Amino acid sequence: MQDPAQQPASAVRLDGKHISEQVRAELKADVAAFKAEHPAFQPKLVAIQVGTRSDSSVYIRQKSKACQEIGIEFEHLQLDDTIQQNELDAQVDRINNDPRVHGIIVQLPVPDHLSTKHIVHSILPEKDVDGFHAENIGHLSKRATEPFFHSCTPLGCIELLKRYNIDVAGKSAVVVGRSDIVGSPMAMMLNNMDATVTLCHSRSTDIEKRVRDADIVVVAIGVPEFVKADWIKPGAVVIDVGMNARDDATKKAGYRWVGDVEAEAVSRAAFITPVPGGVGPMTVAMLLSNVVTGAKRQFAAATRIAVVPNPLHLREPVPSDIAIAGEQKPKPIAQLASELNLAAAEFEPYGKHAAKVTLGVLERLQGAGNGRYVVVTGISPTPLGEGKSTVTVGLSQALYAHLHKPAFACIRQPSQGPTFGIKGGAAGGGYAQVTPMTTMNLHLTGDIHAITAANNLVAAAVDARRFHEATQTDAQLFSRLCPQKAGSRSLAKPLLRRMQRVGIAATSADSLTDADISRLVRLDIDPERITWRRVLDTNDRFLREITVGEAATERGMARKTGFDISVASEIMAVLALTTSLADMRERLGRMVVAFSRSGVPITCDDIGVTGALTVLMKDALSPTLMQTLEGSPVFVHAGPFANIAHGNSSIVADRIALKLVGTPPGETATPESAGYVVTEAGFGADIGFEKFVNIKCRASGLVPDAAVIVATVRALKMHGGGPDVVPGRPLADEYTKENLVLLERGFANLRRHIENVQKVGVPAIVAINAFSTDSPAELDLVRRLAREAGAFDAIPTHLWAKGGAGATELADSVVRCCNQPKPADGFRFLYDSDLPIKQKIEIIAKQFYRAGSVSYSEEAEKKIAQFAENGWEKMPICMAKTQYSFSADPALKCAPEGFDLPIRDIRASLGAGFIYPLCGAMQTLPGLPTRPCFYDIDVDPESGDIVGLF
Repeated sequence: MQDPAQQPASAVRLDGKHISEQVRAELKADVAAFKAEHPAFQPKLVAIQVGTRSDSSVYIRQKSKACQEIGIEFEHLQLDDTIQQNELDAQVDRINNDPRVHGIIVQLPVPDHLSTKHIVHSILPEKDVDGFHAENIGHLSKRATEPFFHSCTPLGCIELLKRYNIDVAGKSAVVVGRSDIVGSPMAMMLNNMDATVTLCHSRSTDIEKRVRDADIVVVAIGVPEFVKADWIKPGAVVIDVGMNARDDATKKAGYRWVGDVEAEAVSRAAFITPVPGGVGPMTVAMLLSNVVTGAKRQFAAATRIAVVPNPLHLREPVPSDIAIAGEQKPKPIAQLASELNLAAAEFEPYGKHAAKVTLGVLERLQGAGNGRYVVVTGISPTPLGEGKSTVTVGLSQALYAHLHKPAFACIRQPSQGPTFGIKGGAAGGGYAQVTPMTTMNLHLTGDIHAITAANNLVAAAVDARRFHEATQTDAQLFSRLCPQKAGSRSLAKPLLRRMQRVGIAATSADSLTDADISRLVRLDIDPERITWRRVLDTNDRFLREITVGEAATERGMARKTGFDISVASEIMAVLALTTSLADMRERLGRMVVAFSRSGVPITCDDIGVTGALTVLMKDALSPTLMQTLEGSPVFVHAGPFANIAHGNSSIVADRIALKLVGTPPGETATPESAGYVVTEAGFGADIGFEKFVNIKCRASGLVPDAAVIVATVRALKMHGGGPDVVPGRPLADEYTKENLVLLERGFANLRRHIENVQKVGVPAIVAINAFSTDSPAELDLVRRLAREAGAFDAIPTHLWAKGGAGATELADSVVRCCNQPKPADGFRFLYDSDLPIKQKIEIIAKQFYRAGSVSYSEEAEKKIAQFAENGWEKMPICMAKTQYSFSADPALKCAPEGFDLPIRDIRASLGAGFIYPLCGAMQTLPGLPTRPCFYDIDVDPESGDIVGLF
């Protein structure tokens, strides 16, 4: 056999090394040009390596160097070879959900205890730059669809054919080898290029005959010189994918490289790939090309109430949530309203077990004293959640049904996105639920639908106004916006308010000058600075980035935008923070939806949609009255997420509840007469509670009497270094068996939350949501450490299995805490809202999160300066941050300190009344998991009962 280096020159060498260098140079120029146009563009590839195999490390270094050369950020995630499948899954999931990452590769092989197939398919198809995912390979079989990525080696082979102008259409092609990585996708790709393809493999007969007849031969069988030279048809194209080491004492390395085709085939073929230097370099080049393609795609595609308990009938084992809810018959809503002393005009039933309660109650009870105000928050949770809603509901049941105190729970309305997605409903759980839980978790009284309609009306109005301004003169706009009726023009209220804002002194339409008319009717919306997005209450990842205005009737007005989930709409935040119908109307009107080309903010009132929004939201302003399983009243109202919004139920619900359980006018509350409102703040105390204090309490004027911090042994063990907790997967032994070392180490997370609650002058009570796997020693350890950390008390609860009876000790502690003398230096805000934006951010970051520094992107710096110039500086801060860590990195568990908090962007919600910085990457429209909750949800056709909802 001849040495490939000494091959005769009869065939044209398909020089992969040279072509790959061309491809890399083109990619480098492409990335640089795209970044020049879009400075935020930064392709990123993450390579996961399990173990320390030297050959794998070499390949990783090669890819790292190649990425650096063309401007791709490269991250090497090296994991110990003892890592378990669920731990690796968690890492892949984290990277899958990191929008800064455009490509993920797993360096193969992996240790035997891990499933290569599972790993490959756990990578999102849109980040599978190796092209190995079944979805990507599957799309190759369809001529009407395209995969996100083609497999790199076959793609490199195709690129060689294209670069050498080799026509494939109509040719007879034989592919020897059917691996998922090379052979099978290669055959499909050639077929899609109109070749007539035969795929051969180890069981194929007459391989020699098939090869002899082929115009194009691709060999990837992994057998040295499997295809003989005399099999090659004269003038054929040969692509040799093989790379096999053969002993050769004449070589310095002691071996030489041979392909899957005999080297002498060079004398018969018209074109042939050398070994080495043929296909190999192209594989890496195509990987880089896939990363850039993926990055570009992702970039384009960003007075005293009657206490009448409803007795529980506990069962063991505890049935499903929906079964429990079905067994417990709730009171008729009219009966509950009567127990609350609501007049007939103060509530409007929605079916048998829910009603809207009007804000007229506040007017009637304006002289009454408030009940005790208790906020429920939590530690940094696991992805499973720690039962904060369950504790909120169960505590109110314990106060009401077992301590016989007037008590209300105020919770947020669940979004249908999580309900049908991965998290499920939010009515509590077990024997501590809001009922009917099916009603609560589905449409309820339509508030979220109203928000969706209102939000999307704004979006439609913005795009329509931009369209009409582009197609009409000032005079035409004015004629349509202020039509002549009965010989005269009257200015609509939105136009009168706009005249006042822009400083037009005229008092009638007829006295307006041409310049006045232009200022009045032409908003000059900058399409690149429209900040308002459409929403829907469904987890739909494919609507995160969209293009609108593609129809011919829109005359070239297309622009990129996207959808958020409905509960992320600013209108939801407005609903949660408003105090009256007039206040809501004013807040809706001042919401900023875009900027003009000259940088002037454009509001809903400028668009003229304020009144219509208020009409759509009028009924939603009234909180929805429901009840717990034990008959205690509940207000379900508003539903902003705590990681991307302020994460608290509404001010009006809390205010009405506080009056309903409060004392009559002129009376002073005593420990015996005081009622209790238990309101929930989303996620951990670093997020929901901080915003409860600095945003919600600042807007409402209400002061909490106590804070309940919900903790679980499971979550504390996770923070102590336990394995990742992954939804849908069994818990590791560390969580089901006693482990005091992990627990004590992870207690630092709870200690930090206790300190933070105390920092604003609120006494903290720890509610340990106990599981059957928690040992007495573990529960005792948490109690002791919490008290030593300064908690007023720490109480294990068993709400899921026992309802309110499982939290009577907690309820007693809450009563004692709320009725203790208040210190002179009691409740206080964390910061003065008049401080500069950066100073407020850094107070939160350094005092609550314990960050060492805060860094700001160029965009954030620009926005901060702009907000100060616009006079928006004196608003509270609503940090958009992961709920899983004090930092912006969800993987940084326990109680980190000294880290940098990155502010990548900052936005203003003038209607809600806060500035919200975005810390790291935050997703405002979730996606559905592989097996969403909707798989289990159905209706029994005979009974009509809903099944599978939890």
